[in-house]
Amino acid sequence: MSQPTQASNTNWTLLFLCWLLVTGSTMGSVFFSYVMEFAPCVLCWYQRICLFPLVLIIGMGLFPVDKKVVKYALPLALAGWLTALYHSLLYSGIIPESIQPCSQGVSCTEEYINLFGWITIPMLSLFSFSLIIALLLIFKRRMSK
Repeated sequence: MSQPTQASNTNWTLLFLCWLLVTGSTMGSVFFSYVMEFAPCVLCWYQRICLFPLVLIIGMGLFPVDKKVVKYALPLALAGWLTALYHSLLYSGIIPESIQPCSQGVSCTEEYINLFGWITIPMLSLFSFSLIIALLLIFKRRMSK
């Protein structure tokens, strides 16, 4: 049996970090809903639809390390990122409320958290999806060498 190389260990670590980020983001989302009792809006649900499956997809790509995991995870992460970007722009007032999709139920601009005047739940989602995409792209680039 051959010893794992430094490159394969680094590749596994990158994918594992991505899985930890996805799992932490999922747990944070569930915490906000069920512990803090923050009702999610329509855009939050769309982001969750993109985020939650990534826990399984990336987790399955870890054992054994599978470079094809990017093929399945990246489209979901990009869709979640685009939704989070739209949500953040709507939340910050750059996109007018008249075209928001949250016409019924919880408002997409409901303020639950505002740390330092700019860190909101939509911004946390945007940061998370940005890091997930970056880690997946780094992993893909390293695996294609």
